[in-house]
This record gives sequence, C-alpha cells and structure tokens, in this order.
Amino acid sequence: MFTLQAIKDAHSKVKSGIDFPTYVQELRVLGITKYDIYARDGHAVYFGKEGFQLQSLPTYKPLRVANISDKERFKHYLKNHQRGQTDYHTFCKDAAATGVEKWTVDMAEMTCTYYEKQHNKMQVEHIATAL
Repeated sequence: MFTLQAIKDAHSKVKSGIDFPTYVQELRVLGITKYDIYARDGHAVYFGKEGFQLQSLPTYKPLRVANISDKERFKHYLKNHQRGQTDYHTFCKDAAATGVEKWTVDMAEMTCTYYEKQHNKMQVEHIATAL
C-alpha cells in the first residue's frame, strides 16, 4: 500500500497547476483511488483499494473558508493556477477565500471536483492524461 512519504515525494515535484496531471498519474501508480484535500488547513485523506486510507497532517495554518461561495472568482483563480501563475499555497488561500471547503480527485473518473461548505459542487474539472 501507499505511504505518506511516497505521496510527499510525488508532491515535491509539483511546482504549479501545470504539473498536476503528471502528479495524479504518479498517485495512481501508488494505488490511490481518490483523495480529498481540505482548503482550511491543507490536510488530505487518501483512499486505496479494500478500504485502505491514510490522512495527512495539516500543511499550513488554518484559513477561514468563506461561508458564501463565489464560483466565478474561484474559476478565475483556478485558471490562473492551471496556467502556472500561482503556487499551491496561494491556490489554497484563493480557494478558501472563494468558499471552497474541499476538493476531491477521483482517479477512476479522472476528475477534480470542488465543493463548497454546503457540500454542493462548485466546479468539476477533467484531468488531462499525462503523456
């Protein structure tokens, strides 16, 4: 099964949103089937086969997640991040400020779904397959 260290090693190669598809492919190879990232503090829950899961520790000081989501502003921040214009921590701050509570990456569907506090989907992105 996968380890938090193996995940950390894969994540260390990510410099911006441009690297995300390759990162997801590496996590798939490790056996991760999906994972949730929480904008509040950056902790993640990783899921594998047969109910296996690991939870990471928070990666930054807690942020305030806005109670009212701003989908259009979030889409703007997301596009900037995907173009490599922001680093990961900046993206997390922007996501929290626009009401994103968490995002779920589903390896089978190859999607990244962003959720607001009320658990409604804010945005679903299809992940390009890394070459």
